[in-house]
Amino acid sequence: MAVLIVLALTHLLNDLIQSLIPAVYPIIKDSYALDFVQIGLITLTFQIAGSLLQPVVGYVTDRRPMPYSTLVGMTFTFVGLASLGFAPSYGIILVSVACIGIGSAIFHPEATRLARQASGGRQGLAQGVFQVGGQAGGALGPLFAAFIIVPHGQASLAWFTLAALLAMALMVWTAGQHALIRRHIATLKASLSGGTASNPPLSRATVMTGMVVLTLLMFSKVAYVESFRSFYTFYLIERFGVSIPTSQVMLFVFLLAQAVGVLIGGIAGDRIGRYRIIWISVLGPLPFTLLLPYANFFWTGVLTVTISLIIASAFASILIYAIELLPERVGLIGGLFYGLNFGLAGIAAAILGGLADSIGIESVYWLCGFLPLAGLLTWFLPRIEEGATSKRA
Repeated sequence: MAVLIVLALTHLLNDLIQSLIPAVYPIIKDSYALDFVQIGLITLTFQIAGSLLQPVVGYVTDRRPMPYSTLVGMTFTFVGLASLGFAPSYGIILVSVACIGIGSAIFHPEATRLARQASGGRQGLAQGVFQVGGQAGGALGPLFAAFIIVPHGQASLAWFTLAALLAMALMVWTAGQHALIRRHIATLKASLSGGTASNPPLSRATVMTGMVVLTLLMFSKVAYVESFRSFYTFYLIERFGVSIPTSQVMLFVFLLAQAVGVLIGGIAGDRIGRYRIIWISVLGPLPFTLLLPYANFFWTGVLTVTISLIIASAFASILIYAIELLPERVGLIGGLFYGLNFGLAGIAAAILGGLADSIGIESVYWLCGFLPLAGLLTWFLPRIEEGATSKRA
């Protein structure tokens, strides 16, 4: 549990830094005279930089674990954040966010592996604790933007390099624990190997079907969440005429509910199964997303929290479901699905930015209300025996 808590804290710091990117959009939009397409391209650059590298890092570290590689990743994040604070042009902004994306790409696969190894068999709880750190960090970004970055300007981003330095110190400790946990797991495997039958690998068709369905479910979830991360502040300002700090606090509420939801989803997945949680979390928000465009300011806040709590519960179960399809490729799966989370979000941000410029931000939220219908695809997920593969993890 100590390892999981420290991993959650490093995840918090990593995702706090990356959450400052969309949180600062209202400031740089005016400062650099950007349109919504250019805002979407900033997100796309960050997400693509993070998504393309993550599966590669996961594949390599499956063959040769590199726990100290997270320090290299945080170095990229440090440099990107410092340069973003003093970027003289739109091009430098894109380079800066790409560096932050690369840092996150290196961090997630190895951290996912260690969280699984430290789980004690409770995979949902472990991934929930690990991810609640990331979600909490993401939620703090808009809050810091409202009370620090907006009053003090873009250059105040450089102050948050202290968070990167703290994360580096924590990563040194977790990397040291990595070797101890691996030796402990090897000892347990040796003591339990006698007379225990191994589970046969799943067929290639089952694995491919599961991966395709999980990817489509991820896209529907990520696209809806990205509409909030990148454009919710603009929606609130345009529809209700609120101030930038008020819109940032509302974004913080949405992201904080995400942190709670991901932990609830992880724990519930251990109890009632990943398959049921995926059904509930992807399809469940549909009535609320359809109502959101017609709500007043108060009910917009209520619906936002409800949607966020439900939809956030999906990721831990989707990730663990994928790991159970390929239990010997934890780093690859972690890198792939965190990479998909980044890449699909970037694609969604670019598409939604273009739509916002052409049909208006309010119409975008009306269209996004139908995205949870993709939850019906859960019907096609292969019904694997949950937990059966954990003995081989």
